[in-house]
Amino acid sequence: MSMVLKLLLLGLFVGFVSGLFGKGGSAIATPLLQLIGVSAFYAVASPLPAAIPGTLVASLAYVRQGLYDRKVVLWSIGVGLPTTVIGAWLSQYTGGAVLLLLSNLIIVGLGLSFLLPLMRTASGLEHHTEEEAREVSVVTNVLVAASVGLVSGLLANSGGFLLAPLYNKVLKLPLKTAFACSLVVSAALAVPGTLVHIYLHHIDWKIVLYFALGSIPFSYLGANTAIKMPVKALEPLFGLMLTIIGLWGMADSLGFHFLRL
Repeated sequence: MSMVLKLLLLGLFVGFVSGLFGKGGSAIATPLLQLIGVSAFYAVASPLPAAIPGTLVASLAYVRQGLYDRKVVLWSIGVGLPTTVIGAWLSQYTGGAVLLLLSNLIIVGLGLSFLLPLMRTASGLEHHTEEEAREVSVVTNVLVAASVGLVSGLLANSGGFLLAPLYNKVLKLPLKTAFACSLVVSAALAVPGTLVHIYLHHIDWKIVLYFALGSIPFSYLGANTAIKMPVKALEPLFGLMLTIIGLWGMADSLGFHFLRL
């Protein structure tokens, strides 16, 4: 299979999953690009510019349904933009292999965070529903945005892989509202990180082009699917997928090349 076809198919998959679960997709794309043979720095940074149009297109589906919190989005963008620049600039002092390993570790942790509630249903630790929405603390919002911005810039991610679960679990936003806000903020946070990584020559534009051709249309399809389906039923599957991809990518970055697609 040619590299172009691999990138297109990877874009289709990542775009659909990103729209489905309110994530920019760059965190998922990084280990998968690594697995098909893309070098470390390009695997980390190249998905970032492709995430900008994809997340905006997916967010339209949620916003049209009224699933949007303007206050959370504005605070997140205002605080997250400068911290993303700081994180992206610091990335030049860290090796590509280290960035990939850290990215995969975070993906595994997030995957497990979606799986653990299955074993804790008796304790009542469920996702917050639309009826359980509550006032968002500005201080908490600022802390979440600053943390995600720094990590997003450092790992060349648009932030959605952290924003969606943190909005739901920390800010207590309803799940689909968390997805909508995550997509909008992810698009904004991807801009400064992209500019810095362009300056650092970490981006392969051929990868961006072929990946985006697949991811953009399917991100909207994924978002529409999420709106129509019970997302809580899909999250355990997503958690399992994240855990497998993260562990697979960690093994690969450590030199255990079990399989290259």
